[in-house]
Amino acid sequence: MKKISILLLAIIAFSSCNKKESNLVVNANIEGLRKGTVYLQKIEDSLMVNLDSVVVSGNDNISLETYIESPQIMYLYLNKVDNSQYDDRIDFFAEKGEVTIKTSLEKFGTDVEITGAKNQEKLEEYRQMMTRFNDKNLDLIKENFEAQKEKDEEKIMAIDKQYEGLLKRKYLYTVNFAINNKDLEIAPYLALSEVFDANIKYLDTIYTSLKPKVKKSLYGEQLKDYLKERKKEEKQKENIKEVETETEN
Repeated sequence: MKKISILLLAIIAFSSCNKKESNLVVNANIEGLRKGTVYLQKIEDSLMVNLDSVVVSGNDNISLETYIESPQIMYLYLNKVDNSQYDDRIDFFAEKGEVTIKTSLEKFGTDVEITGAKNQEKLEEYRQMMTRFNDKNLDLIKENFEAQKEKDEEKIMAIDKQYEGLLKRKYLYTVNFAINNKDLEIAPYLALSEVFDANIKYLDTIYTSLKPKVKKSLYGEQLKDYLKERKKEEKQKENIKEVETETEN
């Protein structure tokens, strides 16, 4: 019995030592929310994981906490009691310290103000520019639709050329944006999420430009592993091509 008690105490002590104190506080204000549950979430191993939650009952000021090892994208998820159309998620770049999110029940996820993280500021700056690219892309889709109706092949080809140019500018903007923010974790994040299928030399340039602390971050390590895999795949393709060429000769 004494041995069991000692073992239990050891397990409790070990668990206490390994439990990390919260270093991220997310203060959320959801105007108009009176009842429901708000969750702080992140993606881990392709699964959405709940980190903290608050049951709301008449108070729209919410505080959630967790421990974060490296700046990363997290989510504020609202689950209303009546399962209405407002159930949704807000994604944001989380960092150690405090992050404040202000929104409303009616415009949850569409009208949001997020402060407290440098990476978040840069993410919003990047997304503003992407909105312009997307608007132009929608214009081209509309023009292409009209050209298809009119069976104007020359116009269709011209629109296709414009689309290719737009896509190239979008990729180059993202690569340059990442390099210009090489001291922030948003740089490898954009490489992985926005231009993962770009020419490997662009991804390599982004990774090489990263500051040491960013290379050691969550997304820095993921980009390193992704580049290693891409290079391995391209090497295999080159070897296959060489074998095919030798066979033909």
